[in-house]
Amino acid sequence: MAMAYEQTHPWITFELDLGKAPPPLWIALGEAYSKCQHLAGVPLKPEIASKLHQIYLAKGIHATTAIEGNTLNERQVLDRIQGKDVVPKSQQYLEKEVDNVLASANLVMDEVEDKGIVPITSDEIKKLNKSILTGLELEDRVIPGEYRKYQVGVLDYEGAPWEDCPYLIDQLSAWLNSDNFVGPGKDQRIIYGIVKSIIAHIYMAWIHPFGDGNGRTARMLEVKFLMEAGIPSSAIYLLSNHYNATRVEYYRRLSQISKNGGDVIPFLDYAVRGFVDQLRDQLEAVKAQQWGVSWQNFIYEVFGPEKTIADKRQIALLLALSETDDFVPKNNLRRLTPRLAEMYAGKTSKTLTRDLNSLARRKMIQSGPKGVRARKELILAFLPRTRMGDFEAQLEHAKRMKAEEGHLQLDLLSLLEDSPR
Repeated sequence: MAMAYEQTHPWITFELDLGKAPPPLWIALGEAYSKCQHLAGVPLKPEIASKLHQIYLAKGIHATTAIEGNTLNERQVLDRIQGKDVVPKSQQYLEKEVDNVLASANLVMDEVEDKGIVPITSDEIKKLNKSILTGLELEDRVIPGEYRKYQVGVLDYEGAPWEDCPYLIDQLSAWLNSDNFVGPGKDQRIIYGIVKSIIAHIYMAWIHPFGDGNGRTARMLEVKFLMEAGIPSSAIYLLSNHYNATRVEYYRRLSQISKNGGDVIPFLDYAVRGFVDQLRDQLEAVKAQQWGVSWQNFIYEVFGPEKTIADKRQIALLLALSETDDFVPKNNLRRLTPRLAEMYAGKTSKTLTRDLNSLARRKMIQSGPKGVRARKELILAFLPRTRMGDFEAQLEHAKRMKAEEGHLQLDLLSLLEDSPR
């Protein structure tokens, strides 16, 4: 006997032919694999790595909730992750939505860290939905963690017949656990994990098994499958970031694949390319932090192990100057940081002039009409030469890396400024 969804949703077939994927999609998947491997092997100071993880966790949770209508911004989500109250009592439901997604994500990540790859089950999917919706004000007919018993729709799309949802989620779970999403070799684990995450997202959107929280549940499945595939924790929310950043296109693509006979390849292409773009941005931010760490190490090497009081003062001045790429007026130098103000307290302007002259002799600073700047580009001498073959080209590349931080929509420098030097 035919089931209702076979008539209403014939595109739900639990089949995937990656042989139809065009070469650009495979190239993008290969780049995603390479960049994930790179991210996993990048050494950073523990305090910087921790802060970057918090930043991308905040971005991911913000994206996951914002696409569902939550109006908290990334900074507020980060504050909430750090345990701060960010809205008045009348808007605390916004905090609760964020808290639930954070708790669900931690639940998934803890399980992967403790148990490794665990087959997904319909009970686990229901458990995730319950975690996401618990404590929220919902329609009376919405029961967290329980399949809906009525028809629902999103925009111009209607979910699968409610009576078929238990069967469909069981089938989806079995399919996701099958060899269809296991690559031919260990090196393909990341690639197939990305595909598995996107397919799980598509099918959850198609089936729409719950009265609410389907999108957030789908994104928690993404977290699970990406982490199981070995993708660094800082990158497991990047698909959500992409969907949120391209929200109109995201909904258009989801709607389109149900109208073109269930061909998921175009959506895969859209999702993977966005994932790669997000990985590029993240790598540039990480490179910028590595550049900063290398510059700090270089400063201490230049001054050597035996440091005088004047050396320590000049190092503090140089580190403070390093927080900006711009020239700083000489009249502002003493007040760049509280530590610097304390070190120059009671000193005359001659002391500051001597310190600047000493740094200039070491070629660590550049003076100009607008003031003084740190010559951070000095460490570019330790990078391979570019085809353009000059420091100017390398410096421009470094500045572009710096500019890419603007894509984060969070001020990385302000978030990292209290990190130990």
